[in-house]
Amino acid sequence: MHGTSASVEQLCDGLKLKGVHAQVLILPPAAYLAAVVNRVRGKAVDVGAQHIHCAAAGAFTGETAAEMVKDLGATHVLVGHSERRQLFGETDSGCAERVAAALRAGLIPVLCVGETAAERDEGDAQRVVIKQLNAVLDLVGIRALQNAVVAYEPVWAIGTGRTATPDDAQIMHAAIRAHIAQRDLAISDAIRILYGGSVKADNAAALFAQPDIDGGLVGGASLNTGQFLEICRAA
Repeated sequence: MHGTSASVEQLCDGLKLKGVHAQVLILPPAAYLAAVVNRVRGKAVDVGAQHIHCAAAGAFTGETAAEMVKDLGATHVLVGHSERRQLFGETDSGCAERVAAALRAGLIPVLCVGETAAERDEGDAQRVVIKQLNAVLDLVGIRALQNAVVAYEPVWAIGTGRTATPDDAQIMHAAIRAHIAQRDLAISDAIRILYGGSVKADNAAALFAQPDIDGGLVGGASLNTGQFLEICRAA
């Protein structure tokens, strides 16, 4: 929840993507979604929403339907970001329903999964992440992941300055990919699994060098165009 009309325009105009050979996706606050879609038109940039409601329409004041996001020209939507889970009580089942809603509307869901510090300290990290993933797989089926992205974001490494080491991140990414492979090997090979947790210009290359890390879900560093472009180039 950052930005003004002026700063959003500045960030969009600063996306000089010459020399970047990676897919770039930006996910602005809902208030600026339409403006960003229009501002980056013609650039090699995809745009998505940060959140959607499960229903296509109805008496849900303050909410945004996936169909509305699609109508504005966006292509993606975040589902289950750790802040939505931690601050707004979103459940695994609710996230699964949002993935289904995104797919219904023709959006690509970026499903976020991750464990808290307490869960990691208890040795429960992989079980928690797989449980979050299974909630989606059980509702929409493995084939739905052909049109989805998974983002692993350890809650303890978001906005804290702490980052999972490349090895730590790779272990979890490999576990996610292996779990998907149990249901469909081709999908596990093709799906993009992003790392999100204090990704910065100075650690992006080491993270992206890991075999199962396919990109980054960038938080605070995306508010600085120069740093964000360095991360894009690292990808």
